[in-house]
Amino acid sequence: MRYFASLICSLIFATLAFAGDADPSRQPPVEQSATTIATRGSDSGRYAFAVKASMLGVGAEVATRVTHRSNLRAGYNVMGYSASFDKDGATYSGHLSMRTIEAHYDFFPWARSFHISPGMLAFLGDPVTANAFLGPNQSVTFGGTDYVSDPNNPARVTGKAKFNQVAPMITVGFGNLVHRDSKRFSIPFEIGLAFQGAPKAMLNVSGNLCDSNGVCQPASNPAIQQNIVAEQNKLSNDVRAFKMYPIISVGFGYKF
Repeated sequence: MRYFASLICSLIFATLAFAGDADPSRQPPVEQSATTIATRGSDSGRYAFAVKASMLGVGAEVATRVTHRSNLRAGYNVMGYSASFDKDGATYSGHLSMRTIEAHYDFFPWARSFHISPGMLAFLGDPVTANAFLGPNQSVTFGGTDYVSDPNNPARVTGKAKFNQVAPMITVGFGNLVHRDSKRFSIPFEIGLAFQGAPKAMLNVSGNLCDSNGVCQPASNPAIQQNIVAEQNKLSNDVRAFKMYPIISVGFGYKF
């Protein structure tokens, strides 16, 4: 996906008037200097740091001014969550462990608080993993075929869901980390979407599985592997609608 960011620069030209002895209508040079200093002081600071909480977890970000109407911003987020769920006879222990890096180009069309921010999101590692240990004689279904975990060598299932490692994203919100005035603190808020693509499920089964006739074979058997792949495809199909990840975030920033 290609993004076209508009860079709009506002250049303010000040004309300095020098007072003459014979023209009292002109402002004194002392007053002009004080005005100029105040104007410069009200727009100090080009960098900012923020902490935030979002649907990507908790994180921190930095920003720097690019033009009068735009900033560059980068951040890092972490989130962890664990839960158990049942699927086709197996009880999985699932773990969500997201570590992400994001980068944005913040564009302020009216040079105020509202901004539009195209950007990129990178996933570090595998965000979703799940493990299941099948006890002796425990039933499980792979690809529509029923199996029983071999009592002599029980089966173990490990799985994960993979996203595209790098995903485009777009957010809109309010709040400028690098204020164009004397404000030092900000509370930015934004919402948007990351287009990470449909997750792909991956399953790996070790140990032995027994069929309905009581014949036990290693999970690496080609016929069993064919059913495991079918189950993997079924899981991928179940989550294929999850192509976009919602973004909602709020933070607290300081300009320096």
